[in-house]
Amino acid sequence: MRKRIKTLSGFAVFILSHRRADRVITYETLRRSGYTGKIYVVIDDEDPTRAEYEKKFGAELIVFSKKKAAEITDVADNAKELRGVVYARNMNFKIAEDLGIKHFIQLDDDYRHFQFRFDDKGQYCPMVSKNLDRVFAALVRFYISSGAATVAISQGGDFIGGSGSPFSDILMLKRKAMNLFVCSTERPFRFYGRINEDTTAYVHLGSTGKLFFTSNQISLEQTQTQANAGGLTEIYLDSGTYVKSFYSVIFQPSCVKVKILQSKNQRLHHSVAWKNAVPMILREQLRKPNK
Repeated sequence: MRKRIKTLSGFAVFILSHRRADRVITYETLRRSGYTGKIYVVIDDEDPTRAEYEKKFGAELIVFSKKKAAEITDVADNAKELRGVVYARNMNFKIAEDLGIKHFIQLDDDYRHFQFRFDDKGQYCPMVSKNLDRVFAALVRFYISSGAATVAISQGGDFIGGSGSPFSDILMLKRKAMNLFVCSTERPFRFYGRINEDTTAYVHLGSTGKLFFTSNQISLEQTQTQANAGGLTEIYLDSGTYVKSFYSVIFQPSCVKVKILQSKNQRLHHSVAWKNAVPMILREQLRKPNK
């Protein structure tokens, strides 16, 4: 199975990072979890800690022009500072193409582990993954056959409550994509908005019929967003979750709104009305026969 990922027409994992040269946690997590393929760490040319990244990652470091990225990115505001991971997300397709990479997986830099959520019988049985080569190969194969714009995996927070959580009932696909993105230079798409760019992409492009999928068969666990300096933490602390969520409302006001997220610590968060968001996928057996 490990050969399959290497015989694809070019494959690599890209880790997007900013001002965290000493805390690219995802890199070690990938190796510890059994991924043996190519890894590139991607930063922008305005990162003040660039020298630290160069010293640590050498030839595995990719530096892109943030100004060029801004030319192809609609951030939905008029702020002068080029802040946000959206620039790196959009430039990743060009970076991969220049490297001769056809299929790739895009990751953030703060993942602590990858975890299977179901056993081979489809029963909820969480266990840490130790062979990401096989997992990534399977994800790429599914991505190719599905025709999706991108395929993602679930997050640890989706399974709060364990076997009683909605995501743990049955193997399923959700019409969204966050944190991990399986992509191809042959199926490029854009992310939108300075922050909440992942949600905005799947509702904005999903409304035109593009498919975004999340599988709950495996999940990733990341550090608490606002507890890890660098990256997007400063933006979240500056603007709060209301502004973050409202970027998605700007692009799709017909199906996204901001509301109170009911939890121990209440906060404002986006809410998607899926009946208004995307074209529905009907089961094949419901297709009317051709006359």
